[in-house]
Amino acid sequence: MKGEPSINTNNFTAVQLMELDACVRCGECVNWCPTYDAANKDPGLAPRDKILRWKKFMDKSYGLRARLFGPKAIPEEEIEQFKDDVYGCTTCAMCATVCEVGINTVELWESMRANLVKRGNGPFGKQSMFVKLIGEYMNPYMADNKDRLNWITEDIKIADKAEILYFGGCTAELREAKLALATARVLNKLGIEFTMLGEDECCCCSALVRTGQYEIEDIARKAARSNVDGIVAKGAKTVVYACAGCFRASLVDWPRLLGEELPFKVVHITEFLEGLIKEGKIEWEKPFDNLTVTYHDPCHLGRHVGVFQPPRSVLNSIPGLNLKEMDRIKENQRCCGAGGGVKAGIPDLALKVAETRVQDALAKNPDILSSACPFCRRNLSDGRDSLGADELVVEDVIVLTAEALGIDLED
Repeated sequence: MKGEPSINTNNFTAVQLMELDACVRCGECVNWCPTYDAANKDPGLAPRDKILRWKKFMDKSYGLRARLFGPKAIPEEEIEQFKDDVYGCTTCAMCATVCEVGINTVELWESMRANLVKRGNGPFGKQSMFVKLIGEYMNPYMADNKDRLNWITEDIKIADKAEILYFGGCTAELREAKLALATARVLNKLGIEFTMLGEDECCCCSALVRTGQYEIEDIARKAARSNVDGIVAKGAKTVVYACAGCFRASLVDWPRLLGEELPFKVVHITEFLEGLIKEGKIEWEKPFDNLTVTYHDPCHLGRHVGVFQPPRSVLNSIPGLNLKEMDRIKENQRCCGAGGGVKAGIPDLALKVAETRVQDALAKNPDILSSACPFCRRNLSDGRDSLGADELVVEDVIVLTAEALGIDLED
């Protein structure tokens, strides 16, 4: 009697199953992978080898021999080791960028993770807490959701309803309040009426999607539904984000989770500012003192959705800032190391990648390392501190914008 396959095809599309056969084993992805490099070239983390290993699993379960004689059992320790390796990825999309045959590796890794979660093998380490935390607290930081409003000061004007809504995001509102404060004050300074969801805002659930846990208890879909309905109720036609992760989740993941197009426009704050700069609606009041800044492209803003120029346009327009690019930028930039759940699940690996990225920056002797994502800023700051590069300022583009507009962020 034939036994049951050790693995199944849950969460894989027909195209993804063909992509497993499409890999030509060229190894270009291995040459560029940030986690493989940071982990002393651990072969288990090599993108190519993860594809080939999963293909072997599929062949043992559904190949010709399996059809003739029954599936060949895969030892649980092999599947567990694969789980450890597939979660040692920031889903930065560098491997997809350089793939000679165009395999969409990000979605392939996420499908593998979702498959393993259903099987009972995933996620990795503390990543399993995302479901409980987001389900219970509406954020991954175990904070009272009312704390999302703690950064708001008396001078900040937030309308009850408006055509523009600022989606703060968990990290900015609960851990990087300076970014949220800067965004709100910049919008006020520029005379932009905006509203917010406040304590009704739910986590964007990027962490659940990236770690393959988006189907558990339907939390991710419910959160997306709550956010979309709340945004519509606020009368918003445009939603502005200063968090690259929230921006990507809203633009790409929410429509998939909900099975419908969003009834509003989604823009990153740097895109919004670039438009105002081109219209001549921004007047800088406090130039920087001839400082050199280098810019790190967040994976979720850059490679994932193609927003490369707006942050640079903003930095180039600020008087007294001189943008000096790192060697690896835009499509070829190196990940900060925090994405894909790695910061939560394998913090040591996240730190090693961050150190390498900070070293990329230090090679250009900048005064400031800037990004457009609070999660990138946090991890790059950790990398700077680990290297002892205290002279390097790590700051978000929106904070630099606020300072150049003469806005006080000390409150």
